[in-house]
Amino acid sequence: MAKAHKSESIMHIIYRYFMLLIGAVLAALAIELFLIPNSIIDGGIIGISLIVNNLTNINFGILIIFFNIPFLFAGYKHIGKTFFLSSLFGIVALAVAESQLHHFTAFTTTPLLATVFGGLILGAGVGLVIRHGGALDGTEILGILLTKKIPFSIGEFVMFFNIFVFTWAGFVLGWEQAMYSIIAYYVASKTIDTVVQGFEGDTKAVIIVSDHYEDISEAIIERLGRTVTKLKGKGGYKDNDKDIIYVVITRLEISKLKSIVNEIDTNAFTTIMDTQEAQGSKFKSAIH
Repeated sequence: MAKAHKSESIMHIIYRYFMLLIGAVLAALAIELFLIPNSIIDGGIIGISLIVNNLTNINFGILIIFFNIPFLFAGYKHIGKTFFLSSLFGIVALAVAESQLHHFTAFTTTPLLATVFGGLILGAGVGLVIRHGGALDGTEILGILLTKKIPFSIGEFVMFFNIFVFTWAGFVLGWEQAMYSIIAYYVASKTIDTVVQGFEGDTKAVIIVSDHYEDISEAIIERLGRTVTKLKGKGGYKDNDKDIIYVVITRLEISKLKSIVNEIDTNAFTTIMDTQEAQGSKFKSAIH
């Protein structure tokens, strides 16, 4: 039984990295064959890398690694080793794939088509990477690390950051291209939401029902750094007492939480819900 479980774990890791690779390649296709030829950018670190690439002709792959690595290392302690390695793999795969596509002809030189289809493909690629426990952009990681020091939520920080990026793009690429870029960013963000299935909002409220609630609670506290609340409930079928775990996490932690629960109890019932906002010193301190 132990060997079978180990084999499943290895297969799961192989599958996860394969999907990270697919996501990175899709993002590279969008960037190199749709966005760059039409002077259109995305938001966040990808957008900054594209602007600097336009100004200096430094390879985009080198820039995306250079700008992202500091945020990944800074967020290593909070987000964890699995997320760090998955993100590092995704970013390096994006850089390598982009360099291989650099000399290919653009799919279209019509800005509107490049905006819509580039945004769709980019969003699909980034969404796949996020869904399988990684990230291609360090902006949200930076937002998580700074929320203790600034009076803004992660979502607000990302919005302000992107206002700066698109304003800069207006001066460098022209205001028309900046407006196309905003549309591409919007299309990409909505596609990410669809791919990740309910990836809206900065935080998620999670309810877990399991007979191994103590082990799961301890693992969440130790490995995610989150405080949990234990609620009392009754099973509707047998009318037996149930201990229910309630925890609020950031969206970057969804994949890791699922892994923790599945490792301890594959029969656990888990519900993940959108939250509009999470406030309180305990939540913010848990982030840091």
